[in-house]
Amino acid sequence: MQAIILTAGEGQRLRPFTANKPKSMIKVANKPILEFIVESLRQGGVRDIVMVVGYKKERIMNYFGDGNEFGVKIRYTFQNQQLGTAHALKQAEKLADDEFLVVPGDNIIDSGTLEKVTKPYTILYKRLPEVSKYGVLFLKNNHVERIVEKPEEHEGGLANTGIYCLERRIFNEIGEETSLVAVINRLIEKGYSFNAEEAEKWLDVVYPWDILRLNDLSMDFKGKRISGKVESGVTILGDVVIGEGTVIRGNTYIYGPVIIGEQCRIGPNCVIFPSTTIGDSTTVGSLSYIENSVIGEGVRIESGCHLKNSVVDNGTTIESGFKAISGESEMAICDEWHCVDAGAFIGEGTKIGAGVVTKPCSTIGNFVKIAELKVIDGVIPDNSVVL
Repeated sequence: MQAIILTAGEGQRLRPFTANKPKSMIKVANKPILEFIVESLRQGGVRDIVMVVGYKKERIMNYFGDGNEFGVKIRYTFQNQQLGTAHALKQAEKLADDEFLVVPGDNIIDSGTLEKVTKPYTILYKRLPEVSKYGVLFLKNNHVERIVEKPEEHEGGLANTGIYCLERRIFNEIGEETSLVAVINRLIEKGYSFNAEEAEKWLDVVYPWDILRLNDLSMDFKGKRISGKVESGVTILGDVVIGEGTVIRGNTYIYGPVIIGEQCRIGPNCVIFPSTTIGDSTTVGSLSYIENSVIGEGVRIESGCHLKNSVVDNGTTIESGFKAISGESEMAICDEWHCVDAGAFIGEGTKIGAGVVTKPCSTIGNFVKIAELKVIDGVIPDNSVVL
Protein backbone atom coordinates (compact mmCIF):
# COMPACT_ATOMS: atom_id res chain seq x y z
CA MET A 1 0.00 0.00 0.00
CA GLN A 2 1.11 3.54 -0.79
CA ALA A 3 0.37 6.67 1.25
CA ILE A 4 0.03 10.21 -0.06
CA ILE A 5 0.55 12.73 2.74
CA LEU A 6 -0.96 16.16 2.16
CA THR A 7 1.40 18.52 3.97
CA ALA A 8 1.58 21.68 1.86
CA GLY A 9 -0.47 23.93 4.15
CA GLU A 10 0.70 26.84 6.26
CA GLY A 11 -1.60 26.80 9.28
CA GLN A 12 -2.53 30.45 9.76
CA ARG A 13 -4.52 29.66 12.89
CA LEU A 14 -1.38 28.25 14.50
CA ARG A 15 0.57 31.51 14.40
CA PRO A 16 3.13 32.38 15.74
CA PHE A 17 4.37 28.78 15.48
CA THR A 18 3.95 28.49 11.71
CA ALA A 19 5.59 31.76 10.67
CA ASN A 20 8.84 29.94 9.89
CA LYS A 21 7.77 26.31 9.46
CA PRO A 22 4.80 24.30 8.15
CA LYS A 23 2.39 23.14 10.80
CA SER A 24 3.33 19.50 10.24
CA MET A 25 6.85 20.34 11.49
CA ILE A 26 5.65 21.64 14.86
CA LYS A 27 7.20 19.37 17.47
CA VAL A 28 5.29 17.45 20.11
CA ALA A 29 7.05 14.97 22.40
CA ASN A 30 10.24 16.36 20.81
CA LYS A 31 9.41 15.13 17.28
CA PRO A 32 7.64 16.81 14.35
CA ILE A 33 3.99 15.83 14.01
CA LEU A 34 4.80 14.56 10.52
CA GLU A 35 7.36 12.12 11.92
CA PHE A 36 4.67 10.44 14.02
CA ILE A 37 2.62 9.94 10.85
CA VAL A 38 5.57 8.42 8.99
CA GLU A 39 6.25 6.09 11.93
CA SER A 40 2.61 4.97 12.09
CA LEU A 41 2.57 4.27 8.36
CA ARG A 42 5.78 2.25 8.59
CA GLN A 43 4.45 0.27 11.56
CA GLY A 44 1.32 -0.42 9.53
CA GLY A 45 3.40 -1.84 6.68
CA VAL A 46 3.35 1.22 4.40
CA ARG A 47 6.83 1.90 3.02
CA ASP A 48 6.04 3.93 -0.13
CA ILE A 49 5.19 7.55 0.76
CA VAL A 50 4.50 10.54 -1.45
CA MET A 51 4.52 13.91 0.31
CA VAL A 52 2.70 16.85 -1.26
CA VAL A 53 4.66 19.83 0.07
CA GLY A 54 4.39 23.57 -0.44
CA TYR A 55 4.70 26.15 2.34
CA LYS A 56 8.28 26.16 3.71
CA LYS A 57 8.79 22.84 1.93
CA GLU A 58 12.56 22.88 2.52
CA ARG A 59 11.97 22.32 6.25
CA ILE A 60 10.21 19.04 5.45
CA MET A 61 12.50 17.87 2.65
CA ASN A 62 15.71 18.59 4.56
CA TYR A 63 14.43 16.72 7.63
CA PHE A 64 13.06 13.58 5.94
CA GLY A 65 15.20 13.37 2.81
CA ASP A 66 14.52 10.20 0.84
CA GLY A 67 13.05 8.52 3.92
CA ASN A 68 15.82 5.94 4.28
CA GLU A 69 16.64 7.09 7.83
CA PHE A 70 12.98 6.51 8.77
CA GLY A 71 12.67 3.09 7.16
CA VAL A 72 10.51 4.23 4.24
CA LYS A 73 10.84 5.56 0.70
CA ILE A 74 9.73 9.20 0.33
CA ARG A 75 9.14 11.09 -2.89
CA TYR A 76 7.94 14.68 -3.14
CA THR A 77 5.58 16.64 -5.31
CA PHE A 78 4.74 20.32 -5.00
CA GLN A 79 1.61 22.38 -4.46
CA ASN A 80 2.83 25.90 -5.13
CA GLN A 81 -0.49 27.51 -4.21
CA GLN A 82 -2.55 26.18 -1.32
CA LEU A 83 -5.83 25.82 -3.20
CA GLY A 84 -7.41 22.96 -1.24
CA THR A 85 -7.14 19.24 -0.59
CA ALA A 86 -8.34 18.06 -4.01
CA HIS A 87 -5.86 20.35 -5.74
CA ALA A 88 -3.11 19.07 -3.40
CA LEU A 89 -3.93 15.44 -4.16
CA LYS A 90 -3.99 16.20 -7.90
CA GLN A 91 -0.31 17.16 -7.69
CA ALA A 92 0.51 13.54 -6.77
CA GLU A 93 -1.28 11.99 -9.76
CA LYS A 94 1.89 11.01 -11.65
CA LEU A 95 3.32 9.23 -8.58
CA ALA A 96 0.14 7.54 -7.36
CA ASP A 97 -0.41 3.78 -7.39
CA ASP A 98 -3.69 2.14 -8.36
CA GLU A 99 -4.70 2.20 -4.67
CA PHE A 100 -3.41 4.53 -1.97
CA LEU A 101 -4.07 6.09 1.40
CA VAL A 102 -4.59 9.84 1.72
CA VAL A 103 -3.35 11.19 5.07
CA PRO A 104 -3.22 14.82 6.26
CA GLY A 105 0.18 15.88 7.56
CA ASP A 106 -1.11 17.49 10.76
CA ASN A 107 -2.71 14.49 12.50
CA ILE A 108 -1.55 12.04 15.13
CA ILE A 109 -2.80 8.59 14.18
CA ASP A 110 -1.87 5.10 15.39
CA SER A 111 -0.87 2.28 13.05
CA GLY A 112 -3.71 0.05 14.25
CA THR A 113 -6.28 2.59 13.14
CA LEU A 114 -4.57 3.06 9.77
CA GLU A 115 -4.86 -0.68 9.16
CA LYS A 116 -8.65 -0.21 9.09
CA VAL A 117 -8.33 2.03 6.03
CA THR A 118 -6.85 -0.36 3.48
CA LYS A 119 -9.84 -1.04 1.25
CA PRO A 120 -11.07 1.44 -1.36
CA TYR A 121 -13.32 3.35 -0.79
CA THR A 122 -13.00 3.90 2.96
CA ILE A 123 -13.24 7.04 5.10
CA LEU A 124 -11.96 7.27 8.66
CA TYR A 125 -13.99 9.24 11.20
CA LYS A 126 -13.70 10.15 14.86
CA ARG A 127 -16.65 10.59 17.18
CA LEU A 128 -16.24 14.00 18.87
CA PRO A 129 -18.39 16.08 21.27
CA GLU A 130 -17.93 19.21 19.12
CA VAL A 131 -17.42 19.03 15.36
CA SER A 132 -17.91 22.56 14.04
CA LYS A 133 -14.36 22.84 12.69
CA TYR A 134 -14.55 19.54 10.78
CA GLY A 135 -16.48 17.91 8.01
CA VAL A 136 -19.19 15.68 9.48
CA LEU A 137 -20.13 12.24 8.17
CA PHE A 138 -23.73 11.12 7.91
CA LEU A 139 -24.00 7.35 7.75
CA LYS A 140 -26.56 4.74 6.80
CA ASN A 141 -25.72 1.10 7.49
CA ASN A 142 -22.09 2.13 8.04
CA HIS A 143 -21.90 3.69 4.57
CA VAL A 144 -21.39 7.39 4.01
CA GLU A 145 -24.44 9.21 2.69
CA ARG A 146 -22.74 12.63 2.57
CA ILE A 147 -20.11 14.80 4.25
CA VAL A 148 -21.10 18.27 5.47
CA GLU A 149 -18.19 20.71 5.85
CA LYS A 150 -18.05 22.74 9.09
CA PRO A 151 -21.72 22.55 10.06
CA GLU A 152 -23.27 25.57 11.70
CA GLU A 153 -24.62 23.58 14.64
CA HIS A 154 -21.92 22.70 17.17
CA GLU A 155 -23.24 19.46 18.63
CA GLY A 156 -21.30 16.24 18.57
CA GLY A 157 -21.01 13.94 15.60
CA LEU A 158 -18.73 11.94 13.36
CA ALA A 159 -15.79 14.14 12.39
CA ASN A 160 -14.09 13.48 9.07
CA THR A 161 -10.39 12.87 9.76
CA GLY A 162 -9.41 13.47 6.14
CA ILE A 163 -7.92 9.96 5.98
CA TYR A 164 -9.14 7.92 3.00
CA CYS A 165 -8.33 4.88 0.93
CA LEU A 166 -8.89 5.73 -2.74
CA GLU A 167 -8.16 4.55 -6.26
CA ARG A 168 -6.51 6.32 -9.17
CA ARG A 169 -9.88 7.00 -10.79
CA ILE A 170 -10.37 9.78 -8.22
CA PHE A 171 -8.08 11.95 -10.35
CA ASN A 172 -10.57 11.81 -13.24
CA GLU A 173 -13.21 13.30 -10.93
CA ILE A 174 -11.17 16.17 -9.52
CA GLY A 175 -11.06 18.43 -12.58
CA GLU A 176 -10.98 22.03 -11.35
CA GLU A 177 -12.45 21.15 -7.96
CA THR A 178 -10.32 22.22 -4.97
CA SER A 179 -12.17 20.40 -2.17
CA LEU A 180 -11.65 16.66 -1.83
CA VAL A 181 -14.85 16.43 0.24
CA ALA A 182 -16.80 17.92 -2.69
CA VAL A 183 -15.27 15.31 -5.02
CA ILE A 184 -16.21 12.49 -2.64
CA ASN A 185 -19.77 13.80 -2.27
CA ARG A 186 -20.06 13.87 -6.05
CA LEU A 187 -18.86 10.26 -6.26
CA ILE A 188 -21.44 9.23 -3.65
CA GLU A 189 -24.16 10.89 -5.73
CA LYS A 190 -22.93 8.86 -8.73
CA GLY A 191 -23.43 5.65 -6.78
CA TYR A 192 -19.98 4.97 -5.32
CA SER A 193 -20.16 3.23 -1.94
CA PHE A 194 -17.85 4.64 0.75
CA ASN A 195 -17.37 2.58 3.89
CA ALA A 196 -16.82 4.31 7.24
CA GLU A 197 -14.38 3.18 9.93
CA GLU A 198 -13.93 4.73 13.37
CA ALA A 199 -10.52 5.95 14.52
CA GLU A 200 -9.22 4.95 17.92
CA LYS A 201 -6.27 7.27 18.54
CA TRP A 202 -6.55 10.39 16.38
CA LEU A 203 -6.07 14.10 16.98
CA ASP A 204 -5.19 16.99 14.71
CA VAL A 205 -3.64 20.39 15.30
CA VAL A 206 -5.63 23.48 14.31
CA TYR A 207 -5.06 26.03 17.08
CA PRO A 208 -2.08 26.80 19.37
CA TRP A 209 -3.66 25.06 22.35
CA ASP A 210 -3.96 21.88 20.27
CA ILE A 211 -0.18 21.60 20.51
CA LEU A 212 -0.57 20.86 24.21
CA ARG A 213 -3.23 18.22 23.55
CA LEU A 214 -1.16 16.55 20.85
CA ASN A 215 1.92 16.63 23.07
CA ASP A 216 0.04 14.84 25.86
CA LEU A 217 -1.42 12.26 23.44
CA SER A 218 2.01 11.58 21.93
CA MET A 219 3.68 10.77 25.25
CA ASP A 220 2.57 7.15 25.32
CA PHE A 221 5.92 5.59 26.23
CA LYS A 222 6.45 3.59 29.41
CA GLY A 223 9.33 3.46 31.88
CA LYS A 224 12.46 5.52 32.39
CA ARG A 225 15.11 6.06 29.73
CA ILE A 226 17.85 8.14 31.31
CA SER A 227 20.95 8.78 29.22
CA GLY A 228 22.16 11.99 30.84
CA LYS A 229 23.67 12.75 34.22
CA VAL A 230 21.42 12.91 37.27
CA GLU A 231 22.95 14.46 40.38
CA SER A 232 22.24 13.33 43.91
CA GLY A 233 19.03 14.49 45.54
CA VAL A 234 17.05 14.38 42.28
CA THR A 235 13.63 12.69 42.39
CA ILE A 236 12.30 11.11 39.20
CA LEU A 237 8.85 9.51 39.23
CA GLY A 238 6.76 8.01 36.45
CA ASP A 239 7.64 7.74 32.76
CA VAL A 240 10.61 9.97 31.97
CA VAL A 241 13.08 10.29 29.07
CA ILE A 242 16.33 12.23 29.57
CA GLY A 243 18.60 12.60 26.55
CA GLU A 244 22.35 12.20 26.21
CA GLY A 245 24.55 14.97 27.57
CA THR A 246 21.76 16.42 29.71
CA VAL A 247 22.49 17.27 33.34
CA ILE A 248 19.76 17.29 35.99
CA ARG A 249 21.02 19.29 38.95
CA GLY A 250 20.46 18.41 42.62
CA ASN A 251 17.09 18.52 44.37
CA THR A 252 15.15 18.74 41.11
CA TYR A 253 11.77 16.94 41.10
CA ILE A 254 10.51 15.38 37.85
CA TYR A 255 7.13 13.69 37.67
CA GLY A 256 6.38 12.04 34.32
CA PRO A 257 5.38 11.71 31.65
CA VAL A 258 8.22 14.09 30.84
CA ILE A 259 10.64 14.16 27.91
CA ILE A 260 13.88 16.15 28.17
CA GLY A 261 16.12 16.31 25.10
CA GLU A 262 19.88 16.14 24.69
CA GLN A 263 22.50 18.59 26.04
CA CYS A 264 20.06 20.30 28.43
CA ARG A 265 20.80 21.85 31.81
CA ILE A 266 17.97 21.54 34.35
CA GLY A 267 18.01 22.94 37.87
CA PRO A 268 19.00 22.79 40.65
CA ASN A 269 15.79 22.82 42.68
CA CYS A 270 13.43 22.72 39.69
CA VAL A 271 10.01 21.11 39.44
CA ILE A 272 8.97 19.53 36.11
CA PHE A 273 5.42 18.18 36.16
CA PRO A 274 3.55 15.86 33.75
CA SER A 275 3.01 16.29 30.03
CA THR A 276 6.06 18.52 29.63
CA THR A 277 8.60 18.20 26.84
CA ILE A 278 11.85 20.14 26.72
CA GLY A 279 13.85 20.32 23.47
CA ASP A 280 17.57 19.83 22.93
CA SER A 281 20.13 22.32 24.29
CA THR A 282 17.64 24.06 26.55
CA THR A 283 18.44 25.45 29.99
CA VAL A 284 16.00 25.69 32.88
CA GLY A 285 17.34 27.70 35.82
CA SER A 286 17.03 27.03 39.53
CA LEU A 287 13.71 27.20 41.37
CA SER A 288 11.68 27.14 38.15
CA TYR A 289 8.39 25.30 37.75
CA ILE A 290 7.11 23.86 34.45
CA GLU A 291 3.89 21.90 33.97
CA ASN A 292 2.02 20.62 30.90
CA SER A 293 4.14 22.69 28.54
CA VAL A 294 6.06 22.33 25.29
CA ILE A 295 9.48 23.99 25.42
CA GLY A 296 11.49 24.14 22.19
CA GLU A 297 15.18 23.76 21.40
CA GLY A 298 17.85 26.21 22.47
CA VAL A 299 15.52 27.94 24.95
CA ARG A 300 16.95 29.61 28.05
CA ILE A 301 14.65 29.87 31.05
CA GLU A 302 16.36 31.54 33.98
CA SER A 303 15.75 31.11 37.70
CA GLY A 304 12.43 31.39 39.44
CA CYS A 305 10.22 31.12 36.35
CA HIS A 306 6.74 29.56 36.29
CA LEU A 307 5.18 28.09 33.15
CA LYS A 308 1.98 26.08 33.02
CA ASN A 309 -0.09 25.06 29.98
CA SER A 310 2.29 27.01 27.76
CA VAL A 311 4.24 26.65 24.49
CA VAL A 312 7.67 28.26 23.98
CA ASP A 313 9.28 28.02 20.53
CA ASN A 314 12.97 27.59 19.70
CA GLY A 315 15.70 30.01 20.70
CA THR A 316 13.66 32.11 23.10
CA THR A 317 15.22 33.61 26.23
CA ILE A 318 13.15 34.14 29.38
CA GLU A 319 14.86 35.98 32.22
CA SER A 320 14.33 35.33 35.92
CA GLY A 321 11.00 35.67 37.69
CA PHE A 322 8.82 35.21 34.61
CA LYS A 323 5.28 33.94 35.29
CA ALA A 324 2.83 32.65 32.68
CA ILE A 325 -0.52 32.76 34.48
CA SER A 326 -2.74 29.92 33.31
CA GLY A 327 -6.48 30.28 33.24
CA GLU A 328 -9.55 30.75 31.09
CA SER A 329 -9.74 33.60 28.62
CA GLU A 330 -11.09 34.44 25.18
CA MET A 331 -8.77 34.23 22.18
CA ALA A 332 -9.37 35.65 18.70
CA ILE A 333 -7.99 33.38 15.96
CA CYS A 334 -8.58 34.44 12.33
CA ASP A 335 -11.92 36.14 13.12
CA GLU A 336 -12.98 33.26 15.37
CA TRP A 337 -13.46 33.65 19.12
CA HIS A 338 -12.59 30.78 21.44
CA CYS A 339 -12.79 30.38 25.19
CA VAL A 340 -9.52 28.68 26.12
CA ASP A 341 -7.85 27.55 29.35
CA ALA A 342 -4.11 28.03 28.82
CA GLY A 343 -0.98 29.92 29.81
CA ALA A 344 1.25 31.66 27.24
CA PHE A 345 2.07 30.96 23.59
CA ILE A 346 5.52 32.34 22.78
CA GLY A 347 7.17 32.35 19.35
CA GLU A 348 10.80 31.71 18.48
CA GLY A 349 13.78 33.99 19.05
CA THR A 350 11.90 36.15 21.56
CA LYS A 351 13.60 37.83 24.53
CA ILE A 352 11.54 38.36 27.69
CA GLY A 353 12.94 40.47 30.51
CA ALA A 354 13.01 39.70 34.21
CA GLY A 355 9.80 39.79 36.21
CA VAL A 356 7.45 39.75 33.23
CA VAL A 357 3.95 38.37 33.80
CA THR A 358 1.66 37.12 31.03
CA LYS A 359 -2.07 36.91 31.57
CA PRO A 360 -3.94 33.75 30.50
CA CYS A 361 -3.80 32.90 26.79
CA SER A 362 -1.35 35.68 25.94
CA THR A 363 0.30 35.21 22.54
CA ILE A 364 3.78 36.65 21.96
CA GLY A 365 5.07 36.54 18.39
CA ASN A 366 8.46 35.69 16.94
CA PHE A 367 11.56 37.81 17.63
CA VAL A 368 9.76 40.04 20.13
CA LYS A 369 11.67 41.98 22.80
CA ILE A 370 9.92 42.66 26.11
CA ALA A 371 11.49 44.84 28.80
CA GLU A 372 11.51 43.72 32.42
CA LEU A 373 8.55 44.01 34.82
CA LYS A 374 5.87 44.21 32.12
CA VAL A 375 2.38 42.67 32.25
CA ILE A 376 1.39 41.17 28.90
CA ASP A 377 -2.17 40.58 27.79
CA GLY A 378 -3.59 39.62 24.37
CA VAL A 379 -1.43 39.41 21.25
CA ILE A 380 2.03 40.89 20.70
CA PRO A 381 2.87 40.76 16.94
CA ASP A 382 6.13 39.47 15.48
CA ASN A 383 9.19 41.71 15.79
CA SER A 384 7.53 44.01 18.34
CA VAL A 385 9.40 45.82 21.10
CA VAL A 386 7.63 46.30 24.44
CA LEU A 387 9.39 48.96 26.51
